[in-house]
Amino acid sequence: MNLNNILNKPYKHGFRIKLNSHTLKGGLNYKLLNNYKLLNKELTLVSKLRKTSLKILFNLKIPDWSYIDIPDINYDILIYYSKPIINNKILLNKTLQKLGFSSINDGIIKNTALDVIFDSVSVFNSIKPYLNKFGILFISLFEAINLFPNILFRYICTVVPIHDNFYSTINSIVFSEGSFCYIPQDVICNFNLSTYFRTNTKNFAQFERTLLIASKCSYVFYTEGCTAPIYKESQLHIAIVEIIIKYRGFVKYITVQNWYKGNNLGEGGVYNFTTKRGYCYEFSELEWVQVEVGSSITWKYPSTILKGDYSVSKFYSISFVTDFQVADTGSKILHLGNFTKSLILSKSISLNMSKNIYRGLIEVYKNSFGSLNKTECDSLLFGNNALTVTIPYSKIFNYLSNIEQEALISKIDEYYLFFLRQRGMTLTNSISLLVNSFCSNIYDKLPLEFISEIPYLIFNKIEESYV
Repeated sequence: MNLNNILNKPYKHGFRIKLNSHTLKGGLNYKLLNNYKLLNKELTLVSKLRKTSLKILFNLKIPDWSYIDIPDINYDILIYYSKPIINNKILLNKTLQKLGFSSINDGIIKNTALDVIFDSVSVFNSIKPYLNKFGILFISLFEAINLFPNILFRYICTVVPIHDNFYSTINSIVFSEGSFCYIPQDVICNFNLSTYFRTNTKNFAQFERTLLIASKCSYVFYTEGCTAPIYKESQLHIAIVEIIIKYRGFVKYITVQNWYKGNNLGEGGVYNFTTKRGYCYEFSELEWVQVEVGSSITWKYPSTILKGDYSVSKFYSISFVTDFQVADTGSKILHLGNFTKSLILSKSISLNMSKNIYRGLIEVYKNSFGSLNKTECDSLLFGNNALTVTIPYSKIFNYLSNIEQEALISKIDEYYLFFLRQRGMTLTNSISLLVNSFCSNIYDKLPLEFISEIPYLIFNKIEESYV
């Protein structure tokens, strides 16, 4: 058995759709922002937000504290805005079918509302009128800016301020499209709200922004997925997600990240720098579930601020990297309210030359009495060159709260592989079986339709790397 026998199999979603596009490129400067304003006829508030963020960026520097060795990014040659020219429904339907989507009726049958973000614009939003009957808003971000500016500007940049970090500031300068979701008071949303992000244009950088507001006693599931075409040059993705959950609200936010990871020599792939954060009021709950299998570089820490008493946050993560992928991910949870609870369950799987870093922060403030946290980080290695690192960081400022942390590192034993292969299983199937068993307690947190899809997705990633 040769662990370095790597295949250069094609990435399933690596196709490029041939479409003409209106584009904006150039450096991060006021000329670019003026072009944004003219092209999209932006409100003055949006233009002011962009220009304020640009001023702040001049005083920030690229963070260098991660294990990730980030290549220099030439911001002067990037395409910051790309709007595909889709003049008729026939072309739109062909585009959606190429991406694996179909009609509005399918959305109702599958109990799913879908928003498709293609490069910088939303090209499809299913069953929006149907959701409006219940007062649920699930529309593109810029549609929300134009229709409900008072609501949107009351909340945007409140959870992730424009000066929060270097990459969130860049997003605030050139954010393009995303989803806006508002669940009214006492509404249980029986539809799974889903956004699919797709990049298509060469040298394009996607800067989507999502804002989700759950009112008092509301309930919603939100899912996002993403893919990208294959280019030899790397692409950039910088995103922001802000979630506000009012009294007794519940949000389950699921991410399946499958950006192009680059080839088996480490060329190309997507640089994924994302800031996700939720703000929980009294008795509310935010549940993060993420499956990270793509991107050549991933740098993200979905976080929760437990402001209200008895608020709860749970974080479930699978980070699967292979070849030359690098992932620096984890979670931050800040306990501000009394009797708040949090749970972190992280599974890291590293194959070949990959690097997988878990980085977590738990902070319990001095007035957050009776708060509880449990963190469990498990890592699985295969091969002699894979690296996994666990960096938990805890700060507790009172004696009436409790933090528990566990960490385990193990490797896929070749004896197990030998045993399974003697039963007629291939190397790919054997590794996949062991990985799926390792992640089984997180699979249980996924929606029913994903429970079979995610193991198959991981199987494909293993198949791309091993015979």
